[in-house]
Amino acid sequence: MIDLSRAGAVAQPDGEGRAGGGRCNDRVRFTLGLVGDRLEQVRFGADACAATTAAAAWLAARAEGGQLLDGARLGLAEVLAGATIEPAGAECALTAVDAFHAAIGDAVARGAVVPADPNRVVVAMSGGVDSAMVLTQTVAEGHEAVGVTLRLWIDPEAPSPERACCAPSAVRAARDLCHQNGMPHIALDLRDDFRATVVDPFVAGYAAGETPNPCTTCNGAFRFDAIDRVVQRLGASTWRTGHYVQLVDHAGTPLVARGVDATKDQSYMLALVDPEILTRVQFPLGARKKVDVRHEAAEQGLAAAKALESQEVCFLGGGALAPFLQRQGVTMTPGPIVDEDGVELGTHAGALAYTPGQRRGLGVSRGTEALHVLRIDAPANTVIVGTVGRLRRREVSLRDVQVRADTPRIDACFRMRSTPVAGRLEHGPNGTGTVYLETDAHQIAPGQVAALYDGERIVAAGIVAG
Repeated sequence: MIDLSRAGAVAQPDGEGRAGGGRCNDRVRFTLGLVGDRLEQVRFGADACAATTAAAAWLAARAEGGQLLDGARLGLAEVLAGATIEPAGAECALTAVDAFHAAIGDAVARGAVVPADPNRVVVAMSGGVDSAMVLTQTVAEGHEAVGVTLRLWIDPEAPSPERACCAPSAVRAARDLCHQNGMPHIALDLRDDFRATVVDPFVAGYAAGETPNPCTTCNGAFRFDAIDRVVQRLGASTWRTGHYVQLVDHAGTPLVARGVDATKDQSYMLALVDPEILTRVQFPLGARKKVDVRHEAAEQGLAAAKALESQEVCFLGGGALAPFLQRQGVTMTPGPIVDEDGVELGTHAGALAYTPGQRRGLGVSRGTEALHVLRIDAPANTVIVGTVGRLRRREVSLRDVQVRADTPRIDACFRMRSTPVAGRLEHGPNGTGTVYLETDAHQIAPGQVAALYDGERIVAAGIVAG
C-alpha cells in the first residue's frame, strides 16, 4: 500500500519543486514547510503511475521531520530500495526524485539557512570529470562536501542540449555522485536569472554588431555570485570549483593566475570575478594536468571520467549562432560584403553573425588575396572585408575597466588562451582605458573581454569598446 497521508500541499511553502516526464509522462509536485532547517512538513501531489507515486510518498515520509541537508542526501537508489520499486520503475521514480530535489533547491534559493559546520565545504559541480574529482578529493580529505549545481537556461531548440554543463542530465550526474559518497546535493534552478543576466546581453551585443564573450560574463557576473550567495546559507565558509586556475596574493588581495596546464588554463574566463569572492574559493586542480585528472578519475571508476567536454557556449547546445540569434528576435537579412573602398564582392545572410578576423564562410575573394572580416556595420547590415594586415592594431579602447593591481607593463589577451601581447594600460575617466601594444594584435572585436596579465596573474580586465 502506498502511504498517501502526506498527499496535498503546504499552504505557504518555504520550498516548491515540480518535475515531469519519464516513461509514463508523470507529473509530481513537492511543497516544503521549514522550521529553521528542519523539514517540518513535506507534501506531494502526483498525477502519476504507481511507481512514481510510491517514490513521492516514500520521499515525503522519509524526509519529513529531518534536516534539510539530510533530505538533500536522498537519491534514487535509496528511494528504489525504501519504496520497494522494481528496477523497471526507476525511470518513473526519477521524476519524483527530481521534483523533491527541486523543492530542496528552491528552499535554499529562498533563503533557508543550515547551522554552520567548520568542516563543511561547498563544491560547485557541473556533472563533468573536473568537479567530480574535486568532490572526491574533498571527501577523501575528511570534509563534509555539499555539491551545488546550477541549472541554467538552454536554447530549447538546441541540437545537443545534453552536452551543456547545465543540462538536466548534468544535474543528475552531479547529484548521483554526491549521493554515492553519502553527501548532500543542492540544485538551484536559475534559468530565468541566467537568461536575463547572460543570454539577453549576449543577444543584444550581437544585435549591436559586437562579439560578446558569454563565458566571462557567466563566471564574472553570475555563476560565482550565485554560488557564493548560498555558501554561508549551507553552513560553509569555503567552496571549491574544478577550474584550471590558481590564486596568488597581491597585498592581501587574491588574483586569478594561469593554471599549470596551459592547454586547459581557464584564467581568462575568470578575469571578471570579484576578488572579494575569491577570498572564499579554492581551485584544487590549478596545479594539475587535465590528462592526469581524467586518468585518476578512470582509475577510481568515476562515470564522469568518460564525460564529454561541455560546449564552449553552453546555452547554444551545439547549435549554430545565426539561427539562434534569429530565434531570439534578431533580424537577419541578406546584405552586401564589401571591401574598404565600398566595392561589393558578394552577399551575406546576416551581418550580425560575423565577427572581425573571421575568414571561413565568407564565400568571396579578390584575386589571390585571402580576405577576412575587418568590421561589421550593423546599421547598414554590411560586412567589410580586407587582408589580414588591415586587422593589425596597436591601440585598443576599453570600457568597464577593473584594476586589481597597478603594473607598468601588461600582457593583453583578447580571447581564451590567445597569445599574450605586451603593452601598457592607460587609465581614462569613468572606467575607461586604452591598451597600447608593443606589437601588432589581430582579431580584436568590440564586446570581447581584454584580460590583462602581469606574468601569470590577471591584474586588470575590461571590455573592448572599439
